[in-house]
Amino acid sequence: MLKLSAPYRPGFAGSPGELRDKAVLARFPAGGDAASAPAGAPQAARWRRWTAVGIWLCLIGAGGALAYVVGERAGIRSLQQGTLHRLDIYSTSLRSELSRYEYLPQVLSLSPDVLDLLRSPGDSSLQFNANVYLETVNAHAQASALYVMDAKGLTLAASNWNQQGSFVDMNFSYRPYFQDAVRGVPGRFYGIGTVSREPGYYFSFGIPDGDRQLGVATVKVNLDKLDATWSQSADKVLAVDGNGVVFLSSDAGWKFRALRPLSSETLQQLAQTRQYTEAGSLTPIDMREHRPLSGGAGMVVQLSRGEAGRASGGDAFGPDYLLDSRPVDGTDWKLIMLSDMKPVHALARTSALATVFALVFLTLLVLYFQQRRRIVHQRLAAREALQGAYDELEHKVQLRTEALSEANLHLQTEIAERKRAEEILKTTLDDLVQTGKMAVLGQMSAGITHELNQPLAALRTLSANAVVYLERGQSSQVDLNLRTICQLTDRMGQITAQLKKFARRSAVAMRSVALADVIADALFLLDQRIRQEHIQLEQAIEPHLYALCEGNRLEQVLVNLLANAFDATAANAFDATATGGASLRRVRIVARSTPEGATVEVHDNGNGIAMEVMPRLFEPFFTTKEQGLGLGLGLAISAGIVRDFGGLLRAGESELGGAAFIVTLRNGPRGANPHG
Repeated sequence: MLKLSAPYRPGFAGSPGELRDKAVLARFPAGGDAASAPAGAPQAARWRRWTAVGIWLCLIGAGGALAYVVGERAGIRSLQQGTLHRLDIYSTSLRSELSRYEYLPQVLSLSPDVLDLLRSPGDSSLQFNANVYLETVNAHAQASALYVMDAKGLTLAASNWNQQGSFVDMNFSYRPYFQDAVRGVPGRFYGIGTVSREPGYYFSFGIPDGDRQLGVATVKVNLDKLDATWSQSADKVLAVDGNGVVFLSSDAGWKFRALRPLSSETLQQLAQTRQYTEAGSLTPIDMREHRPLSGGAGMVVQLSRGEAGRASGGDAFGPDYLLDSRPVDGTDWKLIMLSDMKPVHALARTSALATVFALVFLTLLVLYFQQRRRIVHQRLAAREALQGAYDELEHKVQLRTEALSEANLHLQTEIAERKRAEEILKTTLDDLVQTGKMAVLGQMSAGITHELNQPLAALRTLSANAVVYLERGQSSQVDLNLRTICQLTDRMGQITAQLKKFARRSAVAMRSVALADVIADALFLLDQRIRQEHIQLEQAIEPHLYALCEGNRLEQVLVNLLANAFDATAANAFDATATGGASLRRVRIVARSTPEGATVEVHDNGNGIAMEVMPRLFEPFFTTKEQGLGLGLGLAISAGIVRDFGGLLRAGESELGGAAFIVTLRNGPRGANPHG
């Protein structure tokens, strides 16, 4: 008998749960506190349990929400650090681009050609010299345009003087940069050119002559190349002027649009300076403030789905963007960057989910240890009862093991007997197949003998003639007779080789076999009978058709089916005089590929197969031929051979009016070994 500490093995008679419950009931009988408990105690305990679950779920939800807020704030701080750094870079590059041309107006004001022209504006030669000078300077400076105006704003000379859209003779007195320069203040202005229709930034400087201003020197710079650089950023970068109008943007659709609706005073001022007249109505960007950030460092905004480039949905506004800005030194401009907050929300969701999963895991861990503790107590309470049950189970296991051993021994004996029977059956089937071959050869023996007797008689005649021709010295006739003798011996050797190949014992070795070759070999064995009985043989054989089988056995099946077809048409023997020599015995063999596989069909125009005969057609020793003409094993053997190939042999009605036997085999790959 095993000790108490031995492990319990389930799976035998008796329920461990049942025995454990009995032991617990025996050790802790009903009554006592349980019996005296009030009737509402289970409902109150259930209520307390659900209340605790609800509180715990609320705590988990609060923890996830707190983790989401903390994760979002951390993500915003990280995103702001990168955004502000990039804004510093963009601001520096913009200021650097402006500083390249800031000195040019002062340089132009010192040119003698420019001063002479302003003093004598009507002199055409001085105007030509000033135009050439400005064109030469701009060729090196690569600005949009350099031009000089008189004190009334009329352009006297320009670097594009010889180009279409020249500034010469154009009056720009309405521009703020001209008005500032005339007052002696360097002018700075961004706007769209009223002549060139191209936006640019204007630097202007007044040209003094004592106490009066002779004119103004101006440089126009195109800043659109900054748009191309900003468009490569994943964020949206904007440059806005003091009025809140976007004049540079990584998004071309936002250029010359306002961040907010412009007041009537602002629109009137812009109309007077014609700053953005060519840009249109300056429609506001559809953007709203979602929430400000703590400390006033930026804000979260939302773009409409049309502005964000997304398909319309239930909400008119799309996802959140973090808005940060940076002023541009020396101007009233401001650089603004909108960063997609998807990574921030993803980080916040990940933090919330991780916190929720951690709290759920801790909850499950606590519940697990509580349940484990409860199970340990139950095991200790049921240990004594399990010991007795274990002893009983051991006895039952021993009895069941003995019974199983006896059953296993009996089963092994039956398996061995079954294997011996299968081996005997297989040997018997092979012998039966070989016997069938011999029976077919016996039926063909008369034709084969006739086929061999004709060449033998010809050999005797030809050899005797060869001796006579040799005595006469007719060597050409001797050579002709000897060649004919060789052809006859080859023909006899081919017949005997085909008979040996057909008669040999072969195992079922599956391989891919060309059906055309197997059909040709079968017809070769029956050739004498076909010619002798004047059978009209029709062939429809699909080329390059291969099937998985053993060629020699498939040839036996086809010989059997063809011989049965010849026998079935024997009643249709023709009358040569009545029919003019046309055969009434028709047999057709068809080989083709079908969805079921490779099929070989043998049709005849005999009397067909009666319906009552069809169910017993493939039974051993069943035949419809006259007594002495067959044993009834041919179709049974053929069906067994086809089944060994994994195929099917079935019978039906032929379109020729008689019977049709169809052999269906699995398709084989091309380029296979020759059959047999």
